[in-house]
Amino acid sequence: MAAELHVALVAADREVWSGEATLVVARTTSGDIGVMPGHQPLLGVLESGPVTIRTSEGSTVVAAVHGGFISFADNKLSLLAEIAELADEIDVQRAEQELARAKAEDDTEAERRADVRLRAATAGR
Repeated sequence: MAAELHVALVAADREVWSGEATLVVARTTSGDIGVMPGHQPLLGVLESGPVTIRTSEGSTVVAAVHGGFISFADNKLSLLAEIAELADEIDVQRAEQELARAKAEDDTEAERRADVRLRAATAGR
């Protein structure tokens, strides 16, 4: 059996995804990080960006994450996000409209959120 780590992706309002994985890639304030079973303990701050989870079954789960923390110890990875949504929950057309509106209003924060949602949605399809 391949080495696994237990992953819990939790948003402020709900558990978004939980299960066994072989690799998780997330964006932190120090840059992108990949976590595999046996990784050294870590605590970091999440930046807005897609989180990619390679499950033990061989599938890939992608989520748009906006802020929060990442913690890893004893083969347990916790992603505690302010906001998180799975790629298949994202309405691409609506995200494109939000991106266009944010650009027109010169709202860089809203533009970044919409861009992350679009990248996660298209990566997860």
